[in-house]
Amino acid sequence: MLLSCLDPSLREAGLDEAGRGCLAGPVYAAAVILPPDYRNGRLNDSKQLSESCRYRLREEIERDALAWAVGVVSAGEIDRINILRASFLAMHRAVDGLGLRPELLLVDGNRFSPYPGVPHRCIVKGDGKYLSIAAASVLAKTYRDDCMRALHEEYPQYGWAQNKGYPTAAHRAAIAACGPSPHHRMSFRLLARQLELDL
Repeated sequence: MLLSCLDPSLREAGLDEAGRGCLAGPVYAAAVILPPDYRNGRLNDSKQLSESCRYRLREEIERDALAWAVGVVSAGEIDRINILRASFLAMHRAVDGLGLRPELLLVDGNRFSPYPGVPHRCIVKGDGKYLSIAAASVLAKTYRDDCMRALHEEYPQYGWAQNKGYPTAAHRAAIAACGPSPHHRMSFRLLARQLELDL
């Protein structure tokens, strides 16, 4: 069972992102404030859950959370500021969208750009340790997947409904055959050949 909170005296928001390692599409982040005594035995790191389970949990999280919000940073913004800064910006935008002001941010990972006026704790593999971070991982992942399915309708040749923009062999082959789309991250190594040339 994941932990419900780090400090029960504070209103905590869990933060996590999705899509950082993709070649295309935006990076998403979510912020979730759960009730301090919240329990959910099925909630876990989104990568450990089936797709159907993630979507069922999203409904429960949105119903039960005291506040939740999603932040998005586009591929163009990622190219301008780099993916690390874009991930932090998406998290900041998620916090901006919360209806309640958190008193502590629990951030998945080992680095974060401080959010003004709110202290934070970075927790490595936090999405497998704290319910609020796991909830944020589920929201970020499912909302990003929805986005990539919608983009797939416009650019079906890249297979985004299946690969969600991640660097699969089929995705790289489609880029080689068709060229990049407006949603590809041009600052990333899009082709396997680029990887060989950079060695």
